[in-house]
Amino acid sequence: MPAIHESRRARLEQQLSERGWGAALVSNLVNIRYLTGFTGSNGALLLMPGAAPVFATDGRYLDQGFGQTGLRPYPIKGSATPALWPTVADAVGAAAWQRVDTVAVETHDLTHDDFLSLNGSKGHCELLPLDALVEAHRRVKDEEEIGNLREACDISMRALETLLAGEFLGRSERQLTRALEGSMLDLGAEAVGFDTIMASGPHSAVPHHSPTDRVVERGDLLTIDFGARVGGYHADCTRTFVVGQQPAGWQREVYAAVREAQAVGVAQARPDTATRDVYASVLGCLQGHGLAGRFVHGLGHGVGLEIHEDPFMGAVSTGILADCNAITIEPGVYLSGRGGVRIEDTLVVRPEGAEVLTTAPKDLRVVG
Repeated sequence: MPAIHESRRARLEQQLSERGWGAALVSNLVNIRYLTGFTGSNGALLLMPGAAPVFATDGRYLDQGFGQTGLRPYPIKGSATPALWPTVADAVGAAAWQRVDTVAVETHDLTHDDFLSLNGSKGHCELLPLDALVEAHRRVKDEEEIGNLREACDISMRALETLLAGEFLGRSERQLTRALEGSMLDLGAEAVGFDTIMASGPHSAVPHHSPTDRVVERGDLLTIDFGARVGGYHADCTRTFVVGQQPAGWQREVYAAVREAQAVGVAQARPDTATRDVYASVLGCLQGHGLAGRFVHGLGHGVGLEIHEDPFMGAVSTGILADCNAITIEPGVYLSGRGGVRIEDTLVVRPEGAEVLTTAPKDLRVVG
């Protein structure tokens, strides 16, 4: 059983004890992976301070579950959380379960029907919200997690350089996307982290454009938002280029403004800084260039076992950055019908200043 997962569960169990809760039922599969290492599609985890954890899954994952977690799975049929609940006394032991009077559940993750099912068969237990405690733990990355992020980012950077060494003119957005994603897999990524954005010309003014058969043209802005996944952890990087010729004046001006704003955001990413303050600093920089109204999305988000996770950074965000948060800083400016620029890095918050993991150059490069 990996020691890192035992340590994570112990921290959560300590919080349960401090709150006087008898148990926690974890249903979110990403949280289960964080606490056990299990990567299957059906599982539930019951934690009780001072007792052995109960991990439940169906017959497809009994061997896999034991191999990944070191926990002998409790076999169930059907969806794990509602299937475990009626037999939980058998899984835990009747005497031990009788001593549990409160169970915290992931109300933010359960479907309404599953919660009604749990609540209808709760017996002597009171159900309480777990308050996203596991997600709060996941915000602060340990060195193993940072190592996976660092490797995912390194693979992404090498794949990008491979793409940039080739031809762009005459190739479609879809063709370029397939080439980039293939390079990430060839370089050792377990998967592509998310659907790549390959946005050329006027498409680069659409923040979440899906690649099409549009052929890249000379003078286009080309925005590439991409990342590899390693060990379950996601890289996230965006760079914008000019295709085939030196940039026009307006392209230079917009790019310079976004690059300056992105640098402001990276510099502000320190422990104990409010996420909304980082956003406000970047917005203020773009305001100075008369472009704040063209910045139409949040500034960034956490990355880890999910591509988008806490902490989020925007005008109404309430989070405070902490040492070893892994986040993105990604301002963008979008001019409808003309083009757009976005620059994004994955970085780790450190007291001495952010450790930027996506190291591709950020000068405005002309590609072939």
